[in-house]
Amino acid sequence: MEEKIKTPLIEIVGEDNFADSLIDLISYSTDASEHKRRPDAAVWPRNTEQVSAILKLANEYKIPVIPRGAGTGLSGMVVPEQGGIVLDMLRMDKILEIRIEDRLVVVQPGVVYGDLETALAPHGFFFPPDPASGVVCTLGGNVGANAGGLKGAKYGTTRDYVLGLEVVLANGSVLRTGSRCMKCVSGYDLTKLFVGSEGTLGVLTEITLKVNPKPLAVATCTANFEDIADAGNAISETMRSGILPSVLEFLDDQCILALNQGTDLNLPQVAAMVLAETDGFTQEEVDYQMDKVIEVFKRNNAKGIARADSAEEAEQLWTARKSFGGVITRLKNNFVVEDVTVPISKVAEMLAGIKAISKRHKVPIATMGHFGDGNLHPNFVFDGTDPDEIARIRKAAADLFKLGIDLGGTLTGEHGIGLAKANFMSLEHDDVAMEVMRSVKRLLDPNNILNPGKMGLEI
Repeated sequence: MEEKIKTPLIEIVGEDNFADSLIDLISYSTDASEHKRRPDAAVWPRNTEQVSAILKLANEYKIPVIPRGAGTGLSGMVVPEQGGIVLDMLRMDKILEIRIEDRLVVVQPGVVYGDLETALAPHGFFFPPDPASGVVCTLGGNVGANAGGLKGAKYGTTRDYVLGLEVVLANGSVLRTGSRCMKCVSGYDLTKLFVGSEGTLGVLTEITLKVNPKPLAVATCTANFEDIADAGNAISETMRSGILPSVLEFLDDQCILALNQGTDLNLPQVAAMVLAETDGFTQEEVDYQMDKVIEVFKRNNAKGIARADSAEEAEQLWTARKSFGGVITRLKNNFVVEDVTVPISKVAEMLAGIKAISKRHKVPIATMGHFGDGNLHPNFVFDGTDPDEIARIRKAAADLFKLGIDLGGTLTGEHGIGLAKANFMSLEHDDVAMEVMRSVKRLLDPNNILNPGKMGLEI
């Protein structure tokens, strides 16, 4: 990095909060995806004033700035595609306020999701989105990606809980959006504009979130299906039955095969396994809901239905779902998890299409997902040193995205666009929509310094 940039950066954040050694730059060259590119430097700001000063400097010299949380993203969202400065927000990690009487918290972006859950537990409240990486991912990353998770069918995604933001814009000016009210319809909804913007419009420095009372009772069951269409139909019927499960998770036959090869679970080798959970404030309420879910499963030819009678048994039923991520990453050198979402009524058709894509390209695809909101995660494991295998994976992924869009779906339900799907944005968004998005980007970031190369927004 040139001294004319390096010296003022160090003056802003201090020597201990600046890094440009090779080992640091390599560690910031990737996230949990397969994308890689080294930055020129990394800094750890500690307050909004420092973030503002960094962005003013970067904007003057037209240097890319990439906001980063824990780096758990799966789409290359924080990979510095054009080099520049990684803005590591992990040292802005304070829970500033917990106001249970107002059902809100105020946090800095580096707060870890799981730490907020721990802080809320004594109050009997929780922050519902529940991303799978919750023990390590940060709330700034959750907001930037509009993260979701296991309980999305009932509780939605991060966007549903963001009440207000403090955002530093590309020129260093500080914008406050939203309010601390449960309802606010004053002016344009600038808060939602920044949720899911993947660091392309501004840098989050403070987040106000709505929190919910934590349910006191839970019921859990698993069910096996010999036909994947039966599993898909069971989910569609459940979601129109008047019951709203908190969890409807799914593992296909390839996931089950991987689990049986990598663990001693000895799961039945069926077409699909579904895990369902209902929650509420009395056991009678959740048991009533679970009875209805099981009735639907039985009508759709479910076999081997297992229902938990205790918290310990419920945890045992969760074992297969929670073990899959660790198992799949050990099968080959490289791993990609995709994130296509379709209307709930199209889940069975999407699953059949994934099987056809797998066969056509001779690529194993293990599909899991959040059945209750149509969010499927086809997993590719492959040898990244084999050009032919890489080419087949890319063709399969392209077919996967097209199929999802053709079924009325979306490219991403919770992982974001990042680099992984930037070239496919036009599949989902027409020319008018893309130009509106690019116009917003040009307005807020005319020099294109904020996380350039992401979301197909190059200007």
